[in-house]
Amino acid sequence: MKDDYFALFGLPAQFTIDEAALDAAYRTVQSQAHPDRFAKAGDAERRVAMQWATHANEAYRTLRQPLKRAIYLLSLRGVDIQAENNTAMEPAFLMQQMEWREALQDAVQARDVDALDSLLGELRREKRERQQALGALLDAFDNDTAAAAARQLMFVEKIEHDASEAIDRLES
Repeated sequence: MKDDYFALFGLPAQFTIDEAALDAAYRTVQSQAHPDRFAKAGDAERRVAMQWATHANEAYRTLRQPLKRAIYLLSLRGVDIQAENNTAMEPAFLMQQMEWREALQDAVQARDVDALDSLLGELRREKRERQQALGALLDAFDNDTAAAAARQLMFVEKIEHDASEAIDRLES
């Protein structure tokens, strides 16, 4: 079993990936490791097949999501983004984050789904732009700047998630 998720699927270890190739490779690995293929095998073989299938699922989920893929790629390069203990951010980003949080809170209090939709659209655009910038940093091997960009993207995704949940709550 290959530990490196990129190697497991035969992909180059880079941020930009061919999603169709990832999907096809995943299906191939899953068909080879599917527990049903080992139903009549011994306990040890079934256990290994289950571990392999679980590993493939985790690898696929990681590589499918740009932020998780970036963090994983940085970890392969020996870079820990230190999300838990490094919360230093550029002042402009901190201000923007506060504005988004305030807009979210105001829209929720006003029960204004249109305002939440607008905020969600803005956050999704921001996320796409930040993912592209993060990809460029990673593909250029600017790992320290990429780690900071990944931490910022985590905040954008969290606010996006919160806005989406708020819309769901108000609409139900």
